[in-house]
This record gives sequence, structure tokens and C-alpha cells, in this order.
Amino acid sequence: MKNILLILLVVFFGQQTVLAQKPVKIWVVRHAEKDVTDPKDKDPELSDLGAERATALMKYLKGDRIDSIYTTNYKRTKLTAFPLADIIGIAMKTYEPTEQKQLAKQLIANAQGKKILIVGHSNTVLDVVEAFGAEKPVKELTDEDYDYIFVITVKGDKAEVKAERFGKEHRSKE
Repeated sequence: MKNILLILLVVFFGQQTVLAQKPVKIWVVRHAEKDVTDPKDKDPELSDLGAERATALMKYLKGDRIDSIYTTNYKRTKLTAFPLADIIGIAMKTYEPTEQKQLAKQLIANAQGKKILIVGHSNTVLDVVEAFGAEKPVKELTDEDYDYIFVITVKGDKAEVKAERFGKEHRSKE
């Protein structure tokens, strides 16, 4: 009986170790193109091109079995993520751009084995990448950069990031 109990404990703790080592995979993207027809509008919706990019994002990620989607509390970030959230049937969660380090820390600690999409802004996306412990894969994002998507894999205390492109090319590659 003691041997059986010992074997069960070894198997249980062995599984816990394997679970703890599952990587967290995060896609970080800037919101799609916004409607700029009213320069006074601080919270515009997406332009027609932005709506197309949101659909392209959905097509790009729909086979990846995303577990959670985080957006800032702006129409353009929510509308960028909505087609994907809608097709996979999950609710989006919001985060404050000033709390990206706390979000990254929380997800690293509690989301082992999960796949997460984070939608931000041109001036926050690279900070989100760094908050997960990865190095910036590009020097900066400008107001013209809409087609980047950064794929971060965090396993233990190591983070790797790849810069990819999705949807219609927004500007020429440098």
C-alpha cells in the first residue's frame, strides 16, 4: 500500500512539474487602422481598411485556439479583436496600458499552457513585448505600422519573440 501511495505521489508531482513548464504563448498586435475623419474624436472606430485588418487578424489566429483576449478600453482595440473573439466565442478582457507590466507578470504566473492575444497601441505594443521579458524585435512602431504581430513564447524565465506580418501590407518592409 505504501508503494502504491508513493508511486501516485511521484506521478502527481511529476505531472505538476510538466504542467508548470508549459509555455505561455502571446500574440501582441497594434489596433487596426482607425477612422481619422474627425481629428477631435479621441476614441474613433476602425476605418474600412481597419475592419478588413481585424478580419485578417481573425483569419490569422482562428486556428491557434486562443484562450484569452486582452484589449485596452478603446473602440479601436476592441473592434480589432472582436471578429476573433466572436468566432471563437470568448469575452474580451480590458487592461490599462499603464498596467502592462502587471498584466504580463500575472499571465506568466497563471497562464501556463495558454494562448493569449493582447491588442494595444503603437506607443505601447513594444513595451508589452518587453514586459514579458523579450527584447524589442523592431526599433519602433510608427503611426504607419499596422501589419506587425509579435509572437512571444515564455517558458520559465526565458522569453522569445518573433516579428511577423499579417493582413494587407500597410507599408513597405524595411
